[in-house]
Amino acid sequence: MKLDDVQTVLEDIQAVIASAKERDEGKLEEFVRRVSPSSSDEEVAEAAAVAVEVVEMAPVVLACAAQAAEERQLEVVVLPVLEHAARYFVNPVDLIPEMTQGLAGLLDDTYLAFRILENFNYGSPPLMDVDFMEPLRFLRRLLGQAISDKLDEASLFALQDVSTQVNRAWAGLGRDS
Repeated sequence: MKLDDVQTVLEDIQAVIASAKERDEGKLEEFVRRVSPSSSDEEVAEAAAVAVEVVEMAPVVLACAAQAAEERQLEVVVLPVLEHAARYFVNPVDLIPEMTQGLAGLLDDTYLAFRILENFNYGSPPLMDVDFMEPLRFLRRLLGQAISDKLDEASLFALQDVSTQVNRAWAGLGRDS
């Protein structure tokens, strides 16, 4: 992914979110009710509203990460990893498909994006001044342990995949000399 492509990808993610909202028809609240059956109607509605806010934050946070990468001249490392997160958002086949689950289907996409970005914040200094702990904890409660663990693995795979690509590029540069 090139920096010029970031805006297009973010628009695609926003379109996916808008489409999921249109098709939701209460599916997000049903999802929350299933994972938290003892919650009151008010608690379910509140959790669903927070989930929508968190999902809608994803493209904004991804854009901020791309901007931070540009400012710190880390595009070669950061943008390919952000591409993994973006592809997961726009790919209709994932752990919880938004085509059938509405907004609930974007919870896994958002978790993966935030988990990937959280990994970049372990550096010194962090890539961004954002604390992902609370949104990730909230999403983990909704998604459950099994799905969250799969997404944690996917976030690490994204970093490893980019590392492999960078190593290949360096090796290729050495041969060209």
